[in-house]
Amino acid sequence: MADETNPTDCGGEAPEAAGPAAETASNPKDAEIAALTAEVATLMEEIATLKASMLRLAADADNTRKRLEREKAEATLYAATNFAKDLLSVADNMARALAAVSPETREAADEATRNLLAGVEVTERELLNTFQRHGIRKLVTIGEKFDPNMHQALFEVPTGEHPPGTVVQEVQSGYAIGERCLRPAMVGVAKAE
Repeated sequence: MADETNPTDCGGEAPEAAGPAAETASNPKDAEIAALTAEVATLMEEIATLKASMLRLAADADNTRKRLEREKAEATLYAATNFAKDLLSVADNMARALAAVSPETREAADEATRNLLAGVEVTERELLNTFQRHGIRKLVTIGEKFDPNMHQALFEVPTGEHPPGTVVQEVQSGYAIGERCLRPAMVGVAKAE
């Protein structure tokens, strides 16, 4: 009967022995799954890092493209700045020539002189139209508030008709190209009496 007790004991021992053997058999699979899970996690982190890096590079490329487009537009707009500055004296001289002839003198002039004056007027208009086509504009000054970026004050005029700081007289026209001052207008500014 001792044998009968032994099988019970063996039966009790057999599951214990089978348990560690079964764990050892399933451990390689668990270890493999754990290793694959860790590798997937590592790869997911790497994907996230690369995705963030790609997004930063795409944003940098987009910002660079926009900056280059802006610089190209500015270069196109302001390319003629030096040439335009040189032509401003021509526009000034034409305006002075026309201002030197009073309406009475013009009426009393012979036909050749009137035709010459008409030609100078047409040439001045064409020059100003060419300026306008290239983004160069004459500054409007009279009645405007004095702006040190666009005006150069030559003198002050004591007056009660205009608020202080208002441009009341223009000695020389000013010009701007785009938003930049090409040449400031030389002006007289109102001050309180």
